[in-house]
Amino acid sequence: MAISWCVKLRALSSLLFFIYAEEQVAQNNIPKYYLISRDIITQIKNGQLAEGQQTPSENEIIKNYKVSNTTARKALHEIESAGWVKRIKGKGTYVRRNPVDRSINRILSFTSNMLEQGLSPSARVNSIRISQSGRSVTVGGRQYKLDGPVCEIQRIRFADGEAMMKETRYISTSLCPGIENLNLEGSLYEIYNERYGIGLDRVSQSLSATMLDEEGMKVFGVNESMPAFYVEGVTFCSKELIVEMEESLYRGDMYKFFVEAT
Repeated sequence: MAISWCVKLRALSSLLFFIYAEEQVAQNNIPKYYLISRDIITQIKNGQLAEGQQTPSENEIIKNYKVSNTTARKALHEIESAGWVKRIKGKGTYVRRNPVDRSINRILSFTSNMLEQGLSPSARVNSIRISQSGRSVTVGGRQYKLDGPVCEIQRIRFADGEAMMKETRYISTSLCPGIENLNLEGSLYEIYNERYGIGLDRVSQSLSATMLDEEGMKVFGVNESMPAFYVEGVTFCSKELIVEMEESLYRGDMYKFFVEAT
């Protein structure tokens, strides 16, 4: 009975929206696909469509909103472009989970960050190699240098099985000898502390906006380029002793970086 009433209420809501949309199109020349996308986004915002729930399909939009398949397709594309949903080929369109909050003020591993958000973290190690040349990076107008040899690790980080970040870490082998032989699918911060007795003192990072290239699109499983966060950083275990440097690419639609200042 409850399900029947839910279906009836949704049908009534769609009918009322159809009447409203006709008035808006006539009076303000607003495209129907845009109005439909706003209606579905409103349902997501107020919880009628929950995180992970399937949104109305193209055929359902055609039926419920009395529009053409072109208009329905444009509405779904508008919602996806705005970052509210994701399309899974052969399955449908689903409401995205809320973006992960990432504090810039804290020394926080990806693993701890995901666990705080109630997500299950994992990693795939793409490559590990020893580089003799070392590494240098400029953060906040200051150049830092990590002498070689360094252990260069490339990983993809996941939350609940979804790719969230692509990272390259350059780790001091003088501080962490033999790290290339360890299981590096978990938290590197935990390895530094538990294996090498290294406590992290501070992190200097720069954050900039970029667009995904073809490689990034492939990593994150998206069909179109989208905004991303590019982070370069230096991690210290004492005032000037560098443990690692990083280059990381975060999905722009899945992260929110925030700063606290006093």
